[in-house]
Amino acid sequence: MPRPNDEVAALLGEYAELISITGGDAFRARSYDKAARAIKGATADVSRLSPGELRAIPGVGKSVADKVAEYLATGSIAAVDEIRARIPAAVREMIAIPALGPARAMQLHAELGIGSVAELTEAVKAGRLRDLKGFGAKSEERILRGIELLRQSGERVLLSSGLEVAGEMVAALVAVPGCLRCTYAGSARRMRETVGDIDLLAAVDCGEISAGVSGPLMAAFTALPSVTEVIASGHTKTSVRTRRGLQVDLRVVPDASWGAALQYFTGSQAHNVRTREIAVRLGLRLSEYGLLRVETGELIASRTEEEIYQALGMSWVPPTLREDGGEIEAALRGTLPSLVALDDLRGDLHTHTDLTDGASSLQDMVATAAACGYEYYAITDHAPDLVMHRMTGEKMLAQREQVRALDGSAGLTLLHGTELNIGPDGSVDWPGEFLAGFDICVASVHSHFGQPRAEMTRRFLRACENPYVNVIGHPLTRVIGRRDPVDVDLDELFAACARTGTALEINGSPHRRDLPDEHLRRAKAAGVKFAIDSDAHATSELGRPRYGVGSAQRGWLTAGDIINTWPLERLRGFLRKNR
Repeated sequence: MPRPNDEVAALLGEYAELISITGGDAFRARSYDKAARAIKGATADVSRLSPGELRAIPGVGKSVADKVAEYLATGSIAAVDEIRARIPAAVREMIAIPALGPARAMQLHAELGIGSVAELTEAVKAGRLRDLKGFGAKSEERILRGIELLRQSGERVLLSSGLEVAGEMVAALVAVPGCLRCTYAGSARRMRETVGDIDLLAAVDCGEISAGVSGPLMAAFTALPSVTEVIASGHTKTSVRTRRGLQVDLRVVPDASWGAALQYFTGSQAHNVRTREIAVRLGLRLSEYGLLRVETGELIASRTEEEIYQALGMSWVPPTLREDGGEIEAALRGTLPSLVALDDLRGDLHTHTDLTDGASSLQDMVATAAACGYEYYAITDHAPDLVMHRMTGEKMLAQREQVRALDGSAGLTLLHGTELNIGPDGSVDWPGEFLAGFDICVASVHSHFGQPRAEMTRRFLRACENPYVNVIGHPLTRVIGRRDPVDVDLDELFAACARTGTALEINGSPHRRDLPDEHLRRAKAAGVKFAIDSDAHATSELGRPRYGVGSAQRGWLTAGDIINTWPLERLRGFLRKNR
């Protein structure tokens, strides 16, 4: 069942969105959004907190606390119900379309009577939007693309959501008597950005799977609280659907076949075809039960993945590389790279506090970073060009004093930085003399996403050439399933980063995973260095580099490619950027 924190956070987040839709105060909407994130990330169960304890959560004032108490007592919040009633259901449905904001959705409903995404699709194709003020051919293209993104997002879920489901189920299944081990495989183990379903693998101690052995495991699986439908059930495979609509398949294999099954159910279809072809050329047959010699039926390998790959004349292939992207050839030659791992990260270089749009205090973020075992940690709150955050030079300098006072606590070196906004012309928020006081500057695009390719490219290049910009944050600005990447000449950007000593971020937010893995090998070949950051806005989000590391591994990156795996002095040298 969902945690009370998750239920409350979802409702407060919806309230913030509804305030924006109805043209309410932007700062009020943002405060509710921050409170929602803080409550979701809180470790304590909000249903067990006193009013005083609830208000102690950063961003939760009396108004929010009263609404939380109302929900816990009645199951609803009157203010949310009231504002919902003022917005037509059709408008709420259309707002889910990327690139279509609340005002335009209201306009389409009011002027054309459009009542659904399907009706909007028909209206665009019929050219009915072109006579409306503020719409045109480019608007139609963006809306159709947004509808397609909405459709795709309905078929797949973010990896973080998939892993949450998988983690809960694995934890429950390993506790079932007779289950020797259990894990997830498939695209989740390969750390894809999104997953269409979840593959679970469990092992039992027997040569032949029977109802007597696998029955209790399958019964426990189908009885899990998150399961709403049993699609198919058997001794070796059972498929269910969860409350979130996600299909989960559980396969039970003999423990002796664990390695073969894990290899078989992890790789992409193309990777598995290639490995089976290699087996055939060697006179072998590869299946989920093992690698066998065709002529004699002799079992060659089955217990571990390493044994399987070794018997095929290959080095072990990390799961994140099993996409038939050159890893087969490299494994045969023994030239696979030693991929960066989560433990290689010495620090996080892009995070936010409640001084701007974060949900946690500076002190709490620093304490959590120290608990993560980091050697250094950067605070990079937003600069003043994003006016909704109300940042000023005075506030930033005051924060710097706080950071310096906390520096060294728990053995953690603190870096005071900022996330600058890259303006449409490539300029950033503060002049050089002010930027010189920061330890690190991340610069990101936050607006004007539709600039033509040449203008967008010049915009990025100017930012790279700024001697105080160290990292380009979430470079393509995409939000998975919600916003497409900006149109920029990546080869020019990569060359500029290499020339100027500017790192490209691999943003660990599961909603971003930006720079995407498909571009990383090309960027590395151009001489680019990278920073794997969480972009955390709350203490609960400081663990997000696992997704950035997943992207880096899929991009064949090593620890040496990542600046925040370096010792502090080497990092500081890079951040000086030859000034």
